[in-house]
Amino acid sequence: MLHFKKGLGWKACYDDEKNTYTAKTSWRGDYHLYEIDAEIYRRLGELDTNSDELIRSGRHLYYSQDSPIGPPTDMVIDENYAALCPWAEIQTSGNVMPEQLTDIAIELWENEKTREQRKKQGNPE
Repeated sequence: MLHFKKGLGWKACYDDEKNTYTAKTSWRGDYHLYEIDAEIYRRLGELDTNSDELIRSGRHLYYSQDSPIGPPTDMVIDENYAALCPWAEIQTSGNVMPEQLTDIAIELWENEKTREQRKKQGNPE
């Protein structure tokens, strides 16, 4: 059975048969799918909790962007995204980023996360 939580710009699902927790976020042309854990799922929707930030701390599975800045693009980070999130109405542009560019984009995101963490800790780069 599927159990859901919903908020502004996000939706999360617990599949008790597969024992998996997944979530989607969407806002102004950006659409993301994540695998999250039980603790994140439990905290979603609590007062004084940034649910979007919690979801983004999970494992990124899929990303679709349709903005005026560039062409619509999909990024498949985990090939099993559709099987992990069968409940999600998956947004797709049909323009899938090649695997090599996806690897580069993920590396850039990881570097940006590291840079942000250093800034929060007061450690310059």
